Amino acid sequence: MAPKGAEYQEIAHQRAIEKKTHVTFPQLKYPSLRDSALKDPVQWLTGKAMDDGAEGLWRVHNGLYDLTEFLHKHPGGSEWLDLTKGTDITEAFESHHLNSSVNKTLEKFYVRDAKTPRNSPFVFEDDGFYRTLRRAIFEELKKVPKDTHKKSDRIIDGDFRVSHALSHHLYPNTLMDLEISAFEPLVYWNPRKDKPFYSKHFALLIECLYFPFTFLVLFFTRFISALVRKGYYTNHFHFTDLVGALVPVWMWLASGCTFYEAFTMWLWIICTGSLIFYTTGSNAAHHHPDIWKDGDQPSYKTETPDWGMHELEAVMDRKDINGSHFRILTFFGNHALHHLFPTLDHAVLTYLYPVFLEHVKKYRANFRLTSQFDLFIGQYKSALKTDFKVYDD
Repeated sequence: MAPKGAEYQEIAHQRAIEKKTHVTFPQLKYPSLRDSALKDPVQWLTGKAMDDGAEGLWRVHNGLYDLTEFLHKHPGGSEWLDLTKGTDITEAFESHHLNSSVNKTLEKFYVRDAKTPRNSPFVFEDDGFYRTLRRAIFEELKKVPKDTHKKSDRIIDGDFRVSHALSHHLYPNTLMDLEISAFEPLVYWNPRKDKPFYSKHFALLIECLYFPFTFLVLFFTRFISALVRKGYYTNHFHFTDLVGALVPVWMWLASGCTFYEAFTMWLWIICTGSLIFYTTGSNAAHHHPDIWKDGDQPSYKTETPDWGMHELEAVMDRKDINGSHFRILTFFGNHALHHLFPTLDHAVLTYLYPVFLEHVKKYRANFRLTSQFDLFIGQYKSALKTDFKVYDD
């Protein structure tokens, strides 16, 4: 029988202190390199490769595949496969491909079975919530008006292939979520007894001071990494990464102002955009005392949950955002469906709610709605939270 109440709290806090395993999922090892100095996407991928048992290939479930010959044939682009070589891509494979026919393509590149168990708690059963919903969504998409995507096809998302799409989207609020670990030790959203005093009580102040400069910090970290980290320039740096730095030069040449004035205005634009983006993102859907974090007991009460059931455990949607397509695009609306089907255009997601809610009811999935204000307050309550959520019944 699973421990309850005070007994679970004691066991969970000890796991959190030891850092040998995940707290909620003790069958998984603590992520390699999670707490090392550089918390960037390259380090995250390096640590993941150390834990995944992919043996330099691509792992999907318990099979190892050599996708080298498929790299430049991949419809989503070769970079996705380049980045993930040597890792377990099960969650990405399942959630990024709605048509089950991709399994036949994958089978052509099978090499052998993996030697170790997966270092992920999630399962994808054919009759489980996610795969059943995915099949229904695939059929429902055939009824969506063909020009629906035009509502937002001129909106270009930032390139968060690793930190957002491969880490946060696939493992939200777990120890493998880079968008949680990257802010530590400034802000701790996972409940922990040993949170620093400043992190608990001054989270709002820290965010107001740090968020305006986050874009600049990431830009210069990437630039410096290209100069000093072995293999970084060759494998991860692109000339397009420097385009942003040319903007103040063009502002200076085109406007007739001094370079100092152009550069200062550029900094104002970048810092303002950074503040708005990270403030919106941190309050969008994942940080609230009622949302699952590593260490909390989830409502599904198993250590090997259906991936889709877990996604809903780690997110809350906002009823005051979802009613407008403009607010959906600017405030990360329709967040639950976006997590479940990240490759679909946001304009399409609105049409999928009837089928989605039908399956939520059938499988008793933990889909919840709240307000933007509640999530804003809840984010700072999460920073204060030290004890884990426990279900006693």
